Amino acid sequence: MNFNKIEFETQDEVAIIRFNDPRVRNAVGNEMLGELKQAVSVIAGRNRPARCLLLTGVGRGFCSGANLSDSSTTRNVDGSLRGGYHPLFLTLRDLEIPIVTAINGAAAGVGMSFALMGDIVCASKQAFFLQAFARIGLVPDGGSTFLLPRLIGWGRAMELSMLAERLSAEKAMEWGLINRLYEDTEQLMEGAMEIARRLAQGPASLGLIRKLYWASPHNAYEQQLDMEARLQSEAGRTEDNSEGVSAFLEKRDPQFKGR
Repeated sequence: MNFNKIEFETQDEVAIIRFNDPRVRNAVGNEMLGELKQAVSVIAGRNRPARCLLLTGVGRGFCSGANLSDSSTTRNVDGSLRGGYHPLFLTLRDLEIPIVTAINGAAAGVGMSFALMGDIVCASKQAFFLQAFARIGLVPDGGSTFLLPRLIGWGRAMELSMLAERLSAEKAMEWGLINRLYEDTEQLMEGAMEIARRLAQGPASLGLIRKLYWASPHNAYEQQLDMEARLQSEAGRTEDNSEGVSAFLEKRDPQFKGR
C-alpha cells in the first residue's frame, strides 16, 4: 500500500500513521484526507493488522490543520467536512482498539481534533495546541466543540476557541488535555511507542472500555449502568477474560490475545 501524504506501517502489533507533508507542517489536503481514510479503514477492518493505533507527524509539526492552499478542500467546506472528515472521525471513534496520539509539534485547527482523538495523548514540550479557526473567520470543527468542554470545561474551551491563542504543552498538561509530557521529540516517540505496545498487548475489553466512555456523554445514569452490564457480559465471554482470571489465580502475568 503506497501513500504520498502519510506514512503507514505496523510494528509489534501497533499500527503507526504519520502525517507526512512537512512542507506545510502536515496540513491536511484532499489527498492526505483520502489516504487517512484508506489507512484507518484497513485498521478498522475485519482482518485488522494491529491491536493499537499510534498517530503522529513527520518533521516539526503534528498537523497544522486544513491545507488552505488546497482549493479542493476549501472550495466546498461543508462537503469536505460531511463527506471527508466526519466519516473519518466517526471511524476513529468506533475503533475496537486503543488510540495513542504523539504530538510532536503544532496541533492546530483540525489537527488539534486529531490530537484529541487519542485515548492516551502524549506530547513533547515543543508541541502546542491552537484552535485557529477564529483567526480566519471560521468556527471550530472536527468535533472539537464536543471534546473540549468535556476535557477542560466550558470556560477554557470558549477561551481557546474565541481568542485563538496558542496553548503550550505544559499548560495543556496542567489543564488535563494531555496525559504524558516529554522533554523532546525523541523521548516522546519512545514513550508513546512504549504505551502503544503495552496497549497492543492488552485484552479485548479495551475496545469495550472505549465504547463505554464514548457513550457516556449521551446516556442517563440508568442507561450507562445498563450498558456497563451488557458490555461486562460481552467481556466475560472473551478468551482474554478467562486468561486474566487464570493468570490472577496462578499469580503470573496474563498473556492476552485481543480476543
